[in-house]
Amino acid sequence: MKSFFKKIIILSILSLPNTVNADFFEDITYKIENNSKRLSYGVSVTDMDQDGKYEFLVTGFGYANLALSYDNGKLINIANKNVFSDKFRKTIGVAACDVDRDGYEEIYFLNTDTYSGKKKYSDRLIDFEENKFLDMFEIEKNKEDLNLTAGRSVACVDREGNGRYGLYVSNYGGPTRFYEIEDGKIKDKAENLNLNNVTGGRAVVSGHILTDKSDIFAANERGANYLLKNNDGVFEDVAFDFRVDDVIQNGRGTVLSDILYRGRLDIISGNWQGYHRAYVLENNQFKDVGSSKFDKPSRIRTIISADFDNDGYDEIFMNNIAEPNKLFRIKENRIFEEIKLEVALEADGYGTGAAVADIDNDGILELIVSRGESKEQPLTLYKAKVDKQSKYLRIKPINLFGAPARGATVTLISNQRKHSKTIDAGSGYLCQMEPVAHYGIRKNENNFKVEVKWTNGTKDLIKITSLNQTITIKQK
Repeated sequence: MKSFFKKIIILSILSLPNTVNADFFEDITYKIENNSKRLSYGVSVTDMDQDGKYEFLVTGFGYANLALSYDNGKLINIANKNVFSDKFRKTIGVAACDVDRDGYEEIYFLNTDTYSGKKKYSDRLIDFEENKFLDMFEIEKNKEDLNLTAGRSVACVDREGNGRYGLYVSNYGGPTRFYEIEDGKIKDKAENLNLNNVTGGRAVVSGHILTDKSDIFAANERGANYLLKNNDGVFEDVAFDFRVDDVIQNGRGTVLSDILYRGRLDIISGNWQGYHRAYVLENNQFKDVGSSKFDKPSRIRTIISADFDNDGYDEIFMNNIAEPNKLFRIKENRIFEEIKLEVALEADGYGTGAAVADIDNDGILELIVSRGESKEQPLTLYKAKVDKQSKYLRIKPINLFGAPARGATVTLISNQRKHSKTIDAGSGYLCQMEPVAHYGIRKNENNFKVEVKWTNGTKDLIKITSLNQTITIKQK
């Protein structure tokens, strides 16, 4: 009889739904050195000091901005104590890209000392030259175009596909900005590009959404979203035509993700205390394919699409504020499989931003969460528990000037899938991921090729002969 009941128990455990995965993440916050309580919002991943290593750039709201570099098993702050750290301007959004075409990424810090409208402190654009940091907005000729409107997010857009990145600044209660360097001067081009709308700007992403150039999706609050189609470097809002305007919702976290593993980017858009969207383009319109569990309203901030556990399927991490975070695995056939969390649940966390990177170069992504919108809290750091037999592939596209090709699309082609990822341009909500396409490898998956679609629409195709490596692909 005991044997019978033992068998029943075993069978019951085996038949439990795969939503029961209480330890998907491991808490490795102890690796963050001097991790004191603070107010933090946005996070970006870039090579801040041009040493070949990525850092987590963590903004401070009345606290110093941090640059966390991995060294001897710890994340150590290496931020410059003066221009870079800047604890007085209340930094909220951040993004990095090469705006001056020198092969290295500049860093845009978006400061917001008021909820909406005019603000006291301007934004900063940090350049690293001759081993020192310089705020390009402090140069006299650049001061006339300072952004003095409250904002939330900033994204990098190579609108002409020539490697000259502009910065889309999603302002709140004032006109959108689009900064480019022209004749050695920072200039706001938003009006010329049909971008100077006044709205409650929240999140913005850029990539190959509709065209072979960099399009823009902007999630807004108290008004319609924008889907900005790139027409030869000038933008046209087609959100209503493509059914993604979502007028009654309040946009927050947004990410580009290949939901159907079909080799094209779709849009995941989270709404503040409203229904979350999983938009798939079909018959020249976007269709919301999110499940009832996935789209359930929450106090959403940042959304991340990444393969945390290297199983070959992307997970969607939903960072909520003052309520539990959520995690979903994207399976084939439009299935969003919920993964129950214990570690990284953060039910009492005031999460505002999050970012991923393989910061220690072991082939597994780290997830950092900034916390403390209305209550000082330390940062948290997580890592998925990965099968020791798992394999991965990382693709790092570099443009003609030697800089990360933000906005490019990488597609892994195998016997099992055609899976596209964007090289993150920022700022799904305040944040920006590492400029690398990270793939876990599925069981029995083989015959790998990688296609890179550059920001000018041209493509390069390479055959992959070995896994467990990072491959740098240079634009020709």
